[in-house]
Amino acid sequence: MANDPKTISPLFISQFEVDSRLPFQRHLNRLEVEIGKEDYSHLKRVELLKEEPSEEAFTGMQEITDRLFKTTQNNYNRRLLQDLEARIYLAEDDYSVYYRLPDRCFRFEPVWRTKVLQRFFNTIPRADSGWIACDRTLPGFETRFLPDEAGGVCLLRHHDACERQNRAVITASHGPYDPHTLEVALYLLRSGKGGSAAINLGFSGREPLNDQCLLKLAAWGIPLNPSNIDVIYPYVDATGHPYCYKLEENLPGYLECLDLGAFDLVIDVHGCVGTFPEDKRVIIGLGGLPPYHRLEDFGTFTAKENVLLLLPDQNFGRGLTLLRELSSEMYVQLCAGTHQCFNFALLGGMQLLGSQINPKDDVQSLLDGEERTYLPEENLRWLPGAGANALQRIAVKRSNPSACCLHVEIPTAVRRKIALSLHALEIGDSLDASSL
Repeated sequence: MANDPKTISPLFISQFEVDSRLPFQRHLNRLEVEIGKEDYSHLKRVELLKEEPSEEAFTGMQEITDRLFKTTQNNYNRRLLQDLEARIYLAEDDYSVYYRLPDRCFRFEPVWRTKVLQRFFNTIPRADSGWIACDRTLPGFETRFLPDEAGGVCLLRHHDACERQNRAVITASHGPYDPHTLEVALYLLRSGKGGSAAINLGFSGREPLNDQCLLKLAAWGIPLNPSNIDVIYPYVDATGHPYCYKLEENLPGYLECLDLGAFDLVIDVHGCVGTFPEDKRVIIGLGGLPPYHRLEDFGTFTAKENVLLLLPDQNFGRGLTLLRELSSEMYVQLCAGTHQCFNFALLGGMQLLGSQINPKDDVQSLLDGEERTYLPEENLRWLPGAGANALQRIAVKRSNPSACCLHVEIPTAVRRKIALSLHALEIGDSLDASSL
Protein backbone atom coordinates (compact mmCIF):
# COMPACT_ATOMS: atom_id res chain seq x y z
CA MET A 1 0.00 0.00 0.00
CA ALA A 2 1.00 3.59 -0.54
CA ASN A 3 2.35 5.13 2.66
CA ASP A 4 1.64 8.77 1.90
CA PRO A 5 -1.56 10.15 3.47
CA LYS A 6 -4.41 10.61 1.00
CA THR A 7 -8.02 11.56 1.34
CA ILE A 8 -10.94 9.27 0.64
CA SER A 9 -12.45 9.88 -2.77
CA PRO A 10 -15.88 11.57 -2.60
CA LEU A 11 -17.12 8.71 -4.77
CA PHE A 12 -16.87 6.42 -1.74
CA ILE A 13 -18.24 8.73 0.97
CA SER A 14 -21.93 8.69 1.91
CA GLN A 15 -22.62 9.92 5.41
CA PHE A 16 -26.08 8.86 6.53
CA GLU A 17 -28.14 8.46 9.68
CA VAL A 18 -29.88 5.30 10.83
CA ASP A 19 -33.19 5.31 12.67
CA SER A 20 -32.29 3.71 15.99
CA ARG A 21 -35.80 2.20 16.15
CA LEU A 22 -35.10 0.36 12.86
CA PRO A 23 -31.43 -0.56 13.09
CA PHE A 24 -31.64 -3.34 10.49
CA GLN A 25 -33.17 -1.23 7.74
CA ARG A 26 -30.71 -1.21 4.83
CA HIS A 27 -29.67 2.25 3.61
CA LEU A 28 -26.92 1.25 1.17
CA ASN A 29 -26.28 -1.87 -0.93
CA ARG A 30 -30.04 -2.12 -1.45
CA LEU A 31 -29.73 -2.68 -5.19
CA GLU A 32 -27.38 -5.64 -4.73
CA VAL A 33 -29.14 -7.27 -1.79
CA GLU A 34 -32.82 -6.45 -2.19
CA ILE A 35 -33.16 -6.10 -5.95
CA GLY A 36 -30.30 -8.15 -7.39
CA LYS A 37 -30.64 -10.86 -4.71
CA GLU A 38 -26.86 -11.11 -4.45
CA ASP A 39 -25.81 -13.83 -2.04
CA TYR A 40 -23.31 -12.56 0.53
CA SER A 41 -23.81 -15.47 2.96
CA HIS A 42 -20.46 -17.00 1.99
CA LEU A 43 -18.34 -13.94 2.86
CA LYS A 44 -18.26 -13.69 6.65
CA ARG A 45 -19.35 -15.72 9.67
CA VAL A 46 -19.99 -14.23 13.09
CA GLU A 47 -19.43 -16.32 16.22
CA LEU A 48 -20.06 -15.57 19.88
CA LEU A 49 -17.03 -17.00 21.70
CA LYS A 50 -17.55 -19.24 24.73
CA GLU A 51 -14.16 -18.18 26.06
CA GLU A 52 -12.50 -14.85 25.38
CA PRO A 53 -8.91 -14.99 24.07
CA SER A 54 -6.24 -14.25 26.64
CA GLU A 55 -4.80 -10.80 27.20
CA GLU A 56 -1.60 -12.07 25.65
CA ALA A 57 -3.49 -13.12 22.51
CA PHE A 58 -5.03 -9.64 22.14
CA THR A 59 -1.59 -8.10 22.62
CA GLY A 60 -0.45 -10.02 19.55
CA MET A 61 -3.28 -8.56 17.45
CA GLN A 62 -3.63 -5.13 15.89
CA GLU A 63 -6.15 -2.93 17.70
CA ILE A 64 -8.14 -0.98 15.09
CA THR A 65 -10.79 0.59 17.34
CA ASP A 66 -9.72 4.21 16.99
CA ARG A 67 -9.17 3.93 13.25
CA LEU A 68 -12.62 2.48 12.63
CA PHE A 69 -14.40 4.97 14.86
CA LYS A 70 -12.58 7.80 13.11
CA THR A 71 -13.29 6.73 9.55
CA THR A 72 -16.58 4.82 9.51
CA GLN A 73 -19.33 6.46 7.47
CA ASN A 74 -22.08 4.84 9.54
CA ASN A 75 -22.62 7.19 12.48
CA TYR A 76 -25.16 4.87 14.08
CA ASN A 77 -22.69 1.97 14.21
CA ARG A 78 -19.99 4.23 15.62
CA ARG A 79 -22.19 5.46 18.47
CA LEU A 80 -23.52 1.97 19.17
CA LEU A 81 -20.07 0.45 19.54
CA GLN A 82 -18.84 3.38 21.61
CA ASP A 83 -21.84 2.97 23.95
CA LEU A 84 -21.09 -0.75 24.18
CA GLU A 85 -17.46 0.10 25.06
CA ALA A 86 -16.27 -2.13 22.26
CA ARG A 87 -12.61 -2.63 21.49
CA ILE A 88 -11.90 -4.09 18.08
CA TYR A 89 -8.90 -6.18 17.07
CA LEU A 90 -7.62 -7.55 13.79
CA ALA A 91 -5.82 -10.90 13.94
CA GLU A 92 -3.26 -10.47 11.20
CA ASP A 93 -2.46 -14.19 10.93
CA ASP A 94 -5.94 -15.26 9.74
CA TYR A 95 -7.68 -11.89 9.09
CA SER A 96 -10.37 -12.44 11.74
CA VAL A 97 -11.82 -9.45 13.59
CA TYR A 98 -12.62 -9.61 17.32
CA TYR A 99 -15.18 -7.41 19.09
CA ARG A 100 -14.24 -7.28 22.74
CA LEU A 101 -17.06 -6.00 24.97
CA PRO A 102 -16.93 -5.75 28.78
CA ASP A 103 -19.06 -8.87 29.20
CA ARG A 104 -18.47 -10.93 26.03
CA CYS A 105 -16.50 -11.31 22.85
CA PHE A 106 -17.52 -12.20 19.32
CA ARG A 107 -15.56 -12.74 16.13
CA PHE A 108 -16.04 -12.19 12.41
CA GLU A 109 -14.34 -14.87 10.34
CA PRO A 110 -13.39 -14.24 6.67
CA VAL A 111 -14.94 -17.48 5.39
CA TRP A 112 -14.67 -16.67 1.67
CA ARG A 113 -10.99 -15.74 1.94
CA THR A 114 -10.20 -18.91 3.89
CA LYS A 115 -11.94 -21.14 1.33
CA VAL A 116 -10.14 -19.49 -1.58
CA LEU A 117 -6.73 -19.93 0.04
CA GLN A 118 -7.43 -23.56 0.96
CA ARG A 119 -8.61 -24.17 -2.60
CA PHE A 120 -5.24 -23.13 -4.00
CA PHE A 121 -2.77 -23.82 -1.18
CA ASN A 122 -4.45 -26.49 0.99
CA THR A 123 -3.63 -24.23 3.95
CA ILE A 124 -3.74 -20.57 5.00
CA PRO A 125 -0.40 -18.98 4.07
CA ARG A 126 0.77 -16.11 6.27
CA ALA A 127 3.74 -14.93 4.18
CA ASP A 128 4.77 -14.84 0.54
CA SER A 129 4.23 -18.42 -0.61
CA GLY A 130 6.40 -18.29 -3.71
CA TRP A 131 5.12 -19.95 -6.87
CA ILE A 132 3.28 -23.24 -6.32
CA ALA A 133 1.75 -25.49 -9.00
CA CYS A 134 -2.06 -25.59 -8.79
CA ASP A 135 -2.83 -28.14 -11.50
CA ARG A 136 -5.56 -29.75 -9.41
CA THR A 137 -7.51 -26.48 -9.19
CA LEU A 138 -6.40 -24.83 -12.42
CA PRO A 139 -4.55 -27.14 -14.85
CA GLY A 140 -1.46 -25.63 -16.42
CA PHE A 141 -1.19 -22.79 -13.90
CA GLU A 142 0.75 -21.92 -10.77
CA THR A 143 -0.25 -19.64 -7.92
CA ARG A 144 1.35 -17.33 -5.38
CA PHE A 145 0.01 -15.63 -2.24
CA LEU A 146 1.24 -12.11 -1.46
CA PRO A 147 0.38 -10.76 2.01
CA ASP A 148 -0.63 -7.17 2.73
CA GLU A 149 -2.54 -5.23 5.38
CA ALA A 150 -5.89 -5.97 3.74
CA GLY A 151 -6.13 -9.73 3.37
CA GLY A 152 -3.56 -10.27 0.65
CA VAL A 153 -3.67 -11.03 -3.06
CA CYS A 154 -3.66 -14.32 -4.99
CA LEU A 155 -1.64 -14.33 -8.21
CA LEU A 156 -2.13 -16.92 -10.95
CA ARG A 157 -0.05 -17.47 -14.08
CA HIS A 158 0.29 -20.02 -16.86
CA HIS A 159 3.31 -22.34 -16.64
CA ASP A 160 4.35 -21.40 -20.17
CA ALA A 161 5.86 -17.91 -20.34
CA CYS A 162 4.82 -17.45 -23.98
CA GLU A 163 1.22 -18.42 -23.23
CA ARG A 164 0.86 -15.96 -20.38
CA GLN A 165 2.57 -13.21 -22.37
CA ASN A 166 0.23 -13.61 -25.35
CA ARG A 167 -2.98 -13.82 -23.35
CA ALA A 168 -4.89 -11.16 -21.41
CA VAL A 169 -4.18 -10.22 -17.80
CA ILE A 170 -7.28 -10.75 -15.63
CA THR A 171 -7.89 -8.76 -12.46
CA ALA A 172 -10.66 -9.22 -9.88
CA SER A 173 -10.17 -6.06 -7.85
CA HIS A 174 -13.07 -6.56 -5.45
CA GLY A 175 -13.16 -10.33 -5.11
CA PRO A 176 -15.22 -10.60 -1.90
CA TYR A 177 -17.55 -7.70 -2.70
CA ASP A 178 -18.59 -8.86 -6.18
CA PRO A 179 -19.92 -12.45 -5.92
CA HIS A 180 -18.63 -14.92 -8.54
CA THR A 181 -16.00 -12.57 -9.99
CA LEU A 182 -13.39 -15.09 -8.84
CA GLU A 183 -15.22 -17.77 -10.83
CA VAL A 184 -15.37 -15.47 -13.87
CA ALA A 185 -11.61 -14.87 -13.63
CA LEU A 186 -10.91 -18.61 -13.32
CA TYR A 187 -13.20 -19.34 -16.27
CA LEU A 188 -11.34 -16.84 -18.46
CA LEU A 189 -8.04 -18.46 -17.47
CA ARG A 190 -9.24 -22.03 -17.87
CA SER A 191 -10.84 -21.36 -21.27
CA GLY A 192 -7.59 -19.92 -22.68
CA LYS A 193 -8.63 -16.25 -22.72
CA GLY A 194 -6.30 -15.18 -19.92
CA GLY A 195 -2.73 -16.12 -19.13
CA SER A 196 -2.39 -14.57 -15.67
CA ALA A 197 -4.52 -13.00 -12.96
CA ALA A 198 -4.46 -10.98 -9.75
CA ILE A 199 -7.29 -11.65 -7.27
CA ASN A 200 -8.00 -9.43 -4.27
CA LEU A 201 -8.62 -11.55 -1.16
CA GLY A 202 -9.22 -8.70 1.28
CA PHE A 203 -12.41 -7.00 2.37
CA SER A 204 -12.50 -3.22 2.01
CA GLY A 205 -15.29 -2.40 4.45
CA ARG A 206 -18.11 -2.12 1.94
CA GLU A 207 -19.31 -5.73 1.93
CA PRO A 208 -22.77 -5.89 3.54
CA LEU A 209 -23.71 -8.34 6.24
CA ASN A 210 -26.15 -11.09 5.31
CA ASP A 211 -29.41 -11.61 7.18
CA GLN A 212 -28.16 -14.66 9.07
CA CYS A 213 -25.36 -12.64 10.66
CA LEU A 214 -27.78 -9.85 11.52
CA LEU A 215 -30.17 -12.23 13.25
CA LYS A 216 -27.34 -13.59 15.39
CA LEU A 217 -26.18 -10.12 16.35
CA ALA A 218 -29.73 -9.06 17.22
CA ALA A 219 -30.12 -12.12 19.45
CA TRP A 220 -26.94 -11.09 21.28
CA GLY A 221 -28.19 -7.51 21.67
CA ILE A 222 -25.77 -6.09 19.07
CA PRO A 223 -28.01 -4.33 16.50
CA LEU A 224 -25.32 -3.32 14.00
CA ASN A 225 -26.71 -1.66 10.88
CA PRO A 226 -25.82 -3.61 7.71
CA SER A 227 -25.13 -0.62 5.46
CA ASN A 228 -21.46 0.20 4.79
CA ILE A 229 -20.36 -2.20 7.47
CA ASP A 230 -16.91 -0.64 7.58
CA VAL A 231 -16.70 -1.18 11.32
CA ILE A 232 -15.81 -4.83 10.77
CA TYR A 233 -12.92 -4.79 8.31
CA PRO A 234 -10.93 -1.55 7.92
CA TYR A 235 -12.05 0.64 5.06
CA VAL A 236 -8.81 2.62 5.14
CA ASP A 237 -5.21 1.96 6.13
CA ALA A 238 -3.41 3.69 8.99
CA THR A 239 -2.78 6.75 6.77
CA GLY A 240 -6.44 7.12 5.82
CA HIS A 241 -6.07 5.72 2.30
CA PRO A 242 -8.84 3.36 1.05
CA TYR A 243 -7.97 -0.31 0.85
CA CYS A 244 -10.40 -0.73 -2.06
CA TYR A 245 -7.84 0.90 -4.39
CA LYS A 246 -5.01 -1.50 -3.60
CA LEU A 247 -5.19 -3.80 -6.63
CA GLU A 248 -5.46 -0.95 -9.12
CA GLU A 249 -2.70 1.16 -7.60
CA ASN A 250 -0.28 -1.71 -7.06
CA LEU A 251 -0.90 -3.37 -10.42
CA PRO A 252 2.63 -2.69 -11.80
CA GLY A 253 4.13 -4.57 -8.85
CA TYR A 254 1.81 -7.52 -9.37
CA LEU A 255 2.62 -7.58 -13.09
CA GLU A 256 6.31 -7.71 -12.21
CA CYS A 257 5.67 -10.65 -9.87
CA LEU A 258 3.78 -12.36 -12.68
CA ASP A 259 6.94 -11.96 -14.80
CA LEU A 260 5.14 -10.14 -17.58
CA GLY A 261 6.93 -7.94 -20.06
CA ALA A 262 5.09 -5.57 -22.37
CA PHE A 263 1.48 -6.77 -22.27
CA ASP A 264 -1.40 -5.54 -24.41
CA LEU A 265 -4.67 -6.24 -22.61
CA VAL A 266 -6.05 -6.07 -19.06
CA ILE A 267 -9.57 -7.32 -18.33
CA ASP A 268 -10.80 -6.06 -14.95
CA VAL A 269 -13.88 -8.06 -13.90
CA HIS A 270 -16.53 -6.58 -11.63
CA GLY A 271 -20.06 -7.46 -10.61
CA CYS A 272 -23.06 -5.21 -11.08
CA VAL A 273 -26.81 -5.51 -10.81
CA GLY A 274 -28.82 -4.71 -13.90
CA THR A 275 -32.06 -2.78 -14.12
CA PHE A 276 -34.18 -5.95 -13.82
CA PRO A 277 -33.52 -9.36 -12.17
CA GLU A 278 -32.55 -11.32 -15.30
CA ASP A 279 -30.64 -8.49 -16.98
CA LYS A 280 -27.81 -10.10 -18.98
CA ARG A 281 -26.30 -6.98 -20.54
CA VAL A 282 -22.56 -6.71 -19.91
CA ILE A 283 -21.10 -3.18 -19.67
CA ILE A 284 -17.50 -2.57 -20.75
CA GLY A 285 -16.24 0.71 -19.34
CA LEU A 286 -13.31 2.47 -20.94
CA GLY A 287 -13.15 5.29 -18.40
CA GLY A 288 -15.55 7.69 -16.73
CA LEU A 289 -13.04 10.02 -15.07
CA PRO A 290 -9.76 11.69 -16.11
CA PRO A 291 -7.49 10.87 -17.79
CA TYR A 292 -10.13 10.97 -20.54
CA HIS A 293 -9.91 9.01 -23.78
CA ARG A 294 -10.85 10.01 -27.30
CA LEU A 295 -12.94 7.65 -29.39
CA GLU A 296 -10.08 7.60 -31.89
CA ASP A 297 -7.91 5.95 -29.22
CA PHE A 298 -9.86 2.72 -29.75
CA GLY A 299 -10.30 2.51 -33.50
CA THR A 300 -11.84 4.22 -36.52
CA PHE A 301 -14.63 6.61 -35.55
CA THR A 302 -17.25 8.11 -37.85
CA ALA A 303 -20.35 10.20 -37.12
CA LYS A 304 -23.42 10.71 -39.28
CA GLU A 305 -25.89 13.11 -37.67
CA ASN A 306 -26.72 11.51 -34.29
CA VAL A 307 -25.47 8.02 -35.16
CA LEU A 308 -21.91 7.12 -34.13
CA LEU A 309 -19.94 4.17 -35.51
CA LEU A 310 -16.70 2.86 -34.00
CA LEU A 311 -14.69 0.10 -35.67
CA PRO A 312 -12.38 -1.29 -32.94
CA ASP A 313 -8.65 -1.43 -33.55
CA GLN A 314 -6.81 -4.74 -33.23
CA ASN A 315 -6.15 -4.64 -29.48
CA PHE A 316 -9.56 -3.34 -28.43
CA GLY A 317 -11.27 -5.72 -30.84
CA ARG A 318 -9.33 -8.62 -29.38
CA GLY A 319 -10.64 -7.77 -25.92
CA LEU A 320 -14.23 -7.53 -27.17
CA THR A 321 -13.87 -10.90 -28.90
CA LEU A 322 -12.59 -12.56 -25.72
CA LEU A 323 -15.55 -11.24 -23.75
CA ARG A 324 -18.21 -11.92 -26.37
CA GLU A 325 -18.91 -15.34 -24.87
CA LEU A 326 -20.16 -13.78 -21.64
CA SER A 327 -23.32 -12.38 -23.20
CA SER A 328 -25.02 -11.75 -26.53
CA GLU A 329 -25.80 -8.22 -25.32
CA MET A 330 -22.75 -6.05 -24.67
CA TYR A 331 -22.34 -2.31 -24.38
CA VAL A 332 -19.27 -0.07 -24.32
CA GLN A 333 -19.33 3.17 -22.34
CA LEU A 334 -16.77 5.93 -21.87
CA CYS A 335 -16.36 9.64 -21.24
CA ALA A 336 -14.23 11.97 -23.35
CA GLY A 337 -15.04 14.90 -21.07
CA THR A 338 -17.27 15.93 -18.18
CA HIS A 339 -20.36 16.25 -20.37
CA GLN A 340 -19.18 14.36 -23.44
CA CYS A 341 -19.83 10.67 -22.91
CA PHE A 342 -20.79 7.78 -25.14
CA ASN A 343 -22.86 4.59 -25.04
CA PHE A 344 -22.28 1.97 -27.76
CA ALA A 345 -23.99 -1.33 -28.51
CA LEU A 346 -21.73 -4.11 -29.77
CA LEU A 347 -23.03 -5.50 -33.07
CA GLY A 348 -22.44 -8.99 -34.45
CA GLY A 349 -19.53 -7.99 -36.66
CA MET A 350 -17.72 -6.32 -33.73
CA GLN A 351 -18.76 -2.86 -34.87
CA LEU A 352 -19.96 -0.45 -32.19
CA LEU A 353 -23.08 1.64 -32.84
CA GLY A 354 -23.88 4.36 -30.37
CA SER A 355 -24.83 7.85 -29.34
CA GLN A 356 -23.48 10.70 -27.24
CA ILE A 357 -24.54 11.04 -23.60
CA ASN A 358 -24.59 14.07 -21.32
CA PRO A 359 -24.62 12.67 -17.77
CA LYS A 360 -26.20 15.85 -16.45
CA ASP A 361 -29.31 15.32 -18.59
CA ASP A 362 -29.33 11.65 -19.61
CA VAL A 363 -28.28 9.78 -16.46
CA GLN A 364 -30.37 9.11 -13.35
CA SER A 365 -30.07 6.99 -10.21
CA LEU A 366 -32.07 3.79 -9.83
CA LEU A 367 -32.47 4.35 -6.09
CA ASP A 368 -32.96 7.47 -3.98
CA GLY A 369 -29.98 8.09 -1.74
CA GLU A 370 -27.71 5.68 -3.62
CA GLU A 371 -25.50 6.42 -6.60
CA ARG A 372 -26.61 3.53 -8.82
CA THR A 373 -26.70 5.20 -12.19
CA TYR A 374 -28.54 4.16 -15.34
CA LEU A 375 -29.78 5.52 -18.66
CA PRO A 376 -33.58 5.68 -18.28
CA GLU A 377 -34.23 5.99 -22.00
CA GLU A 378 -32.43 2.69 -22.67
CA ASN A 379 -33.18 1.19 -19.22
CA LEU A 380 -29.47 0.34 -19.11
CA ARG A 381 -26.92 0.72 -16.31
CA TRP A 382 -24.45 3.59 -16.79
CA LEU A 383 -21.03 2.28 -15.70
CA PRO A 384 -18.21 3.84 -17.76
CA GLY A 385 -15.74 3.43 -14.87
CA ALA A 386 -15.21 4.93 -11.41
CA GLY A 387 -12.20 6.30 -9.54
CA ALA A 388 -10.42 2.98 -9.03
CA ASN A 389 -10.81 2.25 -12.74
CA ALA A 390 -9.01 5.51 -13.56
CA LEU A 391 -6.19 4.54 -11.20
CA GLN A 392 -5.85 1.18 -12.89
CA ARG A 393 -5.75 2.72 -16.36
CA ILE A 394 -2.98 5.07 -15.21
CA ALA A 395 -1.02 2.15 -13.73
CA VAL A 396 -1.47 0.09 -16.90
CA LYS A 397 -0.30 2.93 -19.16
CA ARG A 398 2.84 3.33 -17.06
CA SER A 399 3.72 -0.28 -17.78
CA ASN A 400 2.75 -0.16 -21.46
CA PRO A 401 1.39 3.06 -23.06
CA SER A 402 -0.29 1.09 -25.84
CA ALA A 403 -2.08 -1.39 -23.56
CA CYS A 404 -5.87 -1.54 -23.45
CA CYS A 405 -7.69 -1.76 -20.10
CA LEU A 406 -11.31 -2.98 -20.09
CA HIS A 407 -13.41 -2.44 -16.96
CA VAL A 408 -16.05 -5.19 -17.32
CA GLU A 409 -19.26 -4.92 -15.28
CA ILE A 410 -21.01 -8.29 -15.33
CA PRO A 411 -24.63 -8.53 -14.12
CA THR A 412 -25.69 -11.06 -11.52
CA ALA A 413 -27.44 -13.44 -13.92
CA VAL A 414 -24.38 -13.70 -16.18
CA ARG A 415 -21.96 -14.27 -13.29
CA ARG A 416 -24.12 -17.12 -12.02
CA LYS A 417 -24.14 -18.67 -15.49
CA ILE A 418 -20.33 -18.43 -15.78
CA ALA A 419 -19.92 -19.99 -12.32
CA LEU A 420 -21.96 -22.97 -13.54
CA SER A 421 -19.87 -23.18 -16.73
CA LEU A 422 -16.68 -23.22 -14.66
CA HIS A 423 -18.07 -25.99 -12.50
CA ALA A 424 -18.89 -28.02 -15.62
CA LEU A 425 -15.31 -27.61 -16.88
CA GLU A 426 -13.94 -28.68 -13.51
CA ILE A 427 -16.13 -31.80 -13.50
CA GLY A 428 -15.02 -32.63 -17.04
CA ASP A 429 -11.36 -32.33 -16.10
CA SER A 430 -11.92 -34.46 -13.03
CA LEU A 431 -13.59 -37.20 -15.09
CA ASP A 432 -10.79 -37.08 -17.65
CA ALA A 433 -8.15 -37.37 -14.92
CA SER A 434 -9.93 -40.32 -13.25
CA SER A 435 -10.08 -42.25 -16.53
CA LEU A 436 -6.31 -42.21 -17.06
